[in-house]
Amino acid sequence: MTSTDPTGITVAAFQELIRERYFASDNARGTAGTFLYLAEEFGELATALAANNRPGKPATADERANLEEEFADVLAWLATLANINKVDLAQTLIKYTDRSRVEGVKD
Repeated sequence: MTSTDPTGITVAAFQELIRERYFASDNARGTAGTFLYLAEEFGELATALAANNRPGKPATADERANLEEEFADVLAWLATLANINKVDLAQTLIKYTDRSRVEGVKD
């Protein structure tokens, strides 16, 4: 991997960074156990989103920082799942980056 600059890191570089740091323990845990960690992080992200979107009550600096951390955690666990299942996340994004394949919007 060539760069860990958070402002310019690619999806591929991020996935490789996660692989380098955590693959051995993640792979030993397996898909099912790792998916449970991802699910836990989704719940924490949901809680953080709620705290940052209360009508009439702006989020605190700590709540905003936590929201950003939870987004990062979800991405890291998703990269972990992709790594242990031999999925190249950058390659899968063609579904959204190839204009001939992108159709419609969700309501």
